[in-house]
Amino acid sequence: MTYNSHVYLALSGHGFGHLAQVAPVLNEWRRRFPAGRLTVQSLLPEAVLHRRISGEFTVIEGAADFGMVMVDALEAKVAESLTAYRAFHADWDARLAWQERLLRAAAPDVLLADVPYLSLAAAARLNIPALALCSLNWADILAGYACGEPDLEELRAPMLAAYNSAIAFLQPAPSMPMPELRNTQSIGPIAALGREQRAEINQRLGLRGDETLALMGLGGVDMRPPLEAWPKLPGVCWLTPPAWRVVRPDMPDWSALTDLNMVDLMCSCDVLFTKPGYGAFTEAVCNGVRTLYVARDDWPEEPWLSRWLQEQGNGVKISRRQLATGELAEPLGELLAQPRRPRLTPTGIVEAVEWLERVSG
Repeated sequence: MTYNSHVYLALSGHGFGHLAQVAPVLNEWRRRFPAGRLTVQSLLPEAVLHRRISGEFTVIEGAADFGMVMVDALEAKVAESLTAYRAFHADWDARLAWQERLLRAAAPDVLLADVPYLSLAAAARLNIPALALCSLNWADILAGYACGEPDLEELRAPMLAAYNSAIAFLQPAPSMPMPELRNTQSIGPIAALGREQRAEINQRLGLRGDETLALMGLGGVDMRPPLEAWPKLPGVCWLTPPAWRVVRPDMPDWSALTDLNMVDLMCSCDVLFTKPGYGAFTEAVCNGVRTLYVARDDWPEEPWLSRWLQEQGNGVKISRRQLATGELAEPLGELLAQPRRPRLTPTGIVEAVEWLERVSG
């Protein structure tokens, strides 16, 4: 890779997890190649992108995928997703031409996709070197929900062809199996590392400092538990998103902490309360944070995420019913009683950057 290589990131807008997964790679790439150019194609708000990706970059607003249509952070709309995929593929040629126009205009040295298959297909037609990087792919996620659909293989064929067209499909640990891809390359976990700021948080929020502080975050798809109905747990303080507008003394929001990034907030808390997701789980394990998470048993990637968290970190799963009722004293006590596992090093960051170096020449 030359010092001024141009990387074009095609980023899924299905929540914030794909950004959390790829941003540490781009930040390390930027550290090594400060003169490199970066273009980001995404529907995520530009402010959200800048909170995770360091340095300057050009933003192109446009969605090359949609993942799954969601009810909320935990439940997919399967019928609506199938309808959307059928419409997407019925208009495939026009969508591919649109993506090709964007890539021709940008003229990058390498495409990095996390993980829109349309962008990979366009790069292949334009002979632009391409890498895919993700713990999942949409062809296998769709198959996990729609295995009985008569047109499933017809829908998956262009998806799999596009994924297989990449020079490599990098699978950071933990990843779901991808048996129909011929170009997979396993790499280590990817996660941003944060700084512990608990004393500052205690001061700003007026905490004593001996509370069990739990950070609540259910990802980039809106979902708010019925927190008003939750019982108060002695000694437990829940740090909540400002948008949830919770009015309880044991549930302050983080509006007074907006100068701290989310990874720093996580590092400063005793517990992360979340849903199964790549970024949340790897950041928790690599930063040594205990994780209480809500069951998401229909999500095809979930078994591999949960198994890895249980093996490498500290995690306890709760049910959807417990999410609704707030009956969390027992699982929280179980989590806090676990011997703390050592932090894991996110070795996949450097491995992915090295792939970018090789592919872009």
